[in-house]
Amino acid sequence: MRAIAVSAFRADPSLIELPKPDPRAGEVRVKIVYAALNPCDWQIADNAREGSAEPVFPLVVGVDYAGRVDMIGSGENRFRVGDEVFGRVSGSPAGAGTYCDYVSVPQDSTITLVPDGLPLRTAAALPSAGMAAAQLLETVVLRGHESLLVIGAAGGVGSYLTQLASARDLRVLAAVRGEERGRMRALGAAVTIDTTALPLEAAVREACPEGVDALVDLVSTTPDGFVAHAALVRAGGVAVSTRGVAWRAALPAGVSGIDFHLEPTPVLLDVLATGALEGVLKVPIDIELPLEKAPQALDRNRTGGARGKTLFAL
Repeated sequence: MRAIAVSAFRADPSLIELPKPDPRAGEVRVKIVYAALNPCDWQIADNAREGSAEPVFPLVVGVDYAGRVDMIGSGENRFRVGDEVFGRVSGSPAGAGTYCDYVSVPQDSTITLVPDGLPLRTAAALPSAGMAAAQLLETVVLRGHESLLVIGAAGGVGSYLTQLASARDLRVLAAVRGEERGRMRALGAAVTIDTTALPLEAAVREACPEGVDALVDLVSTTPDGFVAHAALVRAGGVAVSTRGVAWRAALPAGVSGIDFHLEPTPVLLDVLATGALEGVLKVPIDIELPLEKAPQALDRNRTGGARGKTLFAL
């Protein structure tokens, strides 16, 4: 089968041929139709993710997928050959990636049926970004906050988070780069800020003179960058980092810092799929590419500025 893989950490991804995986007891083999790009894909390939298992090279890139079950392992199984499914693999270097023609996964892992009427390409764009957005929102909502500043709002996670937060009556301030303001308003943002045209601090202070109640920073990779954004949060508010820098940041007095860690579940996949099917959740697909273009897409994603999801059609 075709696969996009690296031969060592920080090596350039390339298209290679690998044997089809045979499903073990309790597993299903999925013929992948679409795989979705996430920043964690290149972070795993660079060994930039904490807590990773021992690597198995060549390491196939990718964690999100949608496709059809084409083989069942021995033993009891909740799936059948031909079922349309989508999900997320573990993302550890010891596991299989999804930028490939086939993947075998445990039937009790983060995988579920695609509901009738939901296109596979839509389902493939949901797992990592959708689950992260839903869990980030709960992190904020459980603390009773009302205004939310999202840094990097135009990407997959930010687009979902903006919609879910707006639906929960949070006032979303979406910080983006470039001409994304109209799209973010259509997704529910109350305030949109093009940081290439207007200083972020001035725009936030104008909208929320006392500071925002909560921050979700999807961009900052250094404590200093995160602290600069957290300075816009009022005392008693919360600042959440998805890049693991909050614990090292000297935050303003009264602002709580949280490093977010995704906890994927098939139940959450079902909730997201239902929302997408009913039109409550718009799925922001930026571009669809053939698998062979994945190395170039990964390079572009490293620079940031994503506008929705990138999909690979297999």
